[in-house]
Amino acid sequence: MGIIVCQTCNTTIEHFEGEKVTTLYAKCSGCEKCKEKASKLK
Repeated sequence: MGIIVCQTCNTTIEHFEGEKVTTLYAKCSGCEKCKEKASKLK
């Protein structure tokens, strides 16, 4: 079992089946949390 997590806002994007427990980090498709965080960094 694995999980894909947004590296910007730490929101769970998707769960997937696998042999090991794994956490993968990716970027989500620009959710409100990501937009807020990006605007605060500027």
